[in-house]
Amino acid sequence: MRVEPQEQLKALRRGAEDIITEAELLAKLERGTPLRVKLGIDPTAPDVHLGWAVVLRKLRQFQDFGHIACLIVGDFTAMIGDPTGRSKTRRQLSRDEVMGYVERLKPQLFRILDPERTQVYYNADWLGKMTFADVIQLASKYTVARILEREDFANRLANNLPLGMHEILYPLCQGYDSVAIHADVELGGSDQRFNNLVGRDLQREYGQEPQVVFLMPLLIGLDGKEKMSQSLGNYIGINEPPDQMFGKVMSLPDALMKHYFVLCTEVPLEEIEALERDWQSGRMNPRDAKRRLAREIVAMYHSREAAEHADENFMRVFSQRQAPAEAPEVAIPAHLIREDGTVPLAALIAGIGYAPSNSEARRLIQGGGVELDGERVSDPTTALPADALRGKLLRVGKHKFARLV
Repeated sequence: MRVEPQEQLKALRRGAEDIITEAELLAKLERGTPLRVKLGIDPTAPDVHLGWAVVLRKLRQFQDFGHIACLIVGDFTAMIGDPTGRSKTRRQLSRDEVMGYVERLKPQLFRILDPERTQVYYNADWLGKMTFADVIQLASKYTVARILEREDFANRLANNLPLGMHEILYPLCQGYDSVAIHADVELGGSDQRFNNLVGRDLQREYGQEPQVVFLMPLLIGLDGKEKMSQSLGNYIGINEPPDQMFGKVMSLPDALMKHYFVLCTEVPLEEIEALERDWQSGRMNPRDAKRRLAREIVAMYHSREAAEHADENFMRVFSQRQAPAEAPEVAIPAHLIREDGTVPLAALIAGIGYAPSNSEARRLIQGGGVELDGERVSDPTTALPADALRGKLLRVGKHKFARLV
């Protein structure tokens, strides 16, 4: 059933930080033909998390209105490295590394997107074929002054930090992607404003109608401070088991609940406003509102039944202080077993992904946040025989459990 352009725009506005411009988007919608909605993928991490899913779910919303998702896999630009938000030059990835990430990401992306209305492109198909003369022609379309308006570039120069010529070319490469596929709309996080606007400018230079830039806010991670990121370890992956996903949502600071309800669920905005009034006035325990949030998120990536089961398990574990009925079985990585047959506990915790690093794992142990079969371990240098660890229930923090096998 066709949805009127004004109704599409109203629905698409949900959660958006900025639309440049709404009038242009409405005009494009009123033509009645499917729009080509671009999203660039920087394939430098192996998992899709809820922060990334914010933009992917908005892209799915465009698809549900009959539009075409154009995924641009940055297999060429990832070998440069997006300098956005960086105070130093990123490591350049090999093509093999990039394609390894792409293959792992694809099944996760299509848990959110409709594959029937998705076109996948690789920007090496056009950027990789450019001659040096083509690159000079592209560079002539943009001024150095405009490039240096970018805050992170200006900051590096002001602080005498290196800024590579290849990094200056990155926004032009990403912008040219929009020219290559004739994008009508480009989606991105708010940190991509500069790059996406470059695409809009380049389309004008190449005689195309400029794309609408549609920006979504960045999702704050579990630490309540930084944007959700795999490198910071403050993320919830969409492939995580229901109990783990539920527990992580329950660890969120209360102040982030509305942020997550709006960006990570389909609960109507009016209902979210009512929930917020209830938990802020004391008519509802914030924990119960957060349980609702956790159920909505788990149901989205698993099922309603899985969400209810995770809720029941959470209440049993954390309200009644019981061990979980089911904990994921996690293999002890063979490379962590020393010659004497022992496994350093801190290395094990980091090795199975329950802490971002060995040093953070040691801090968790010292802080009393680690238990084996209900007994707290406090010595960060603890190393135990692998045979003795097998079958034990490991708890890390409040919400991470593993049955070691």
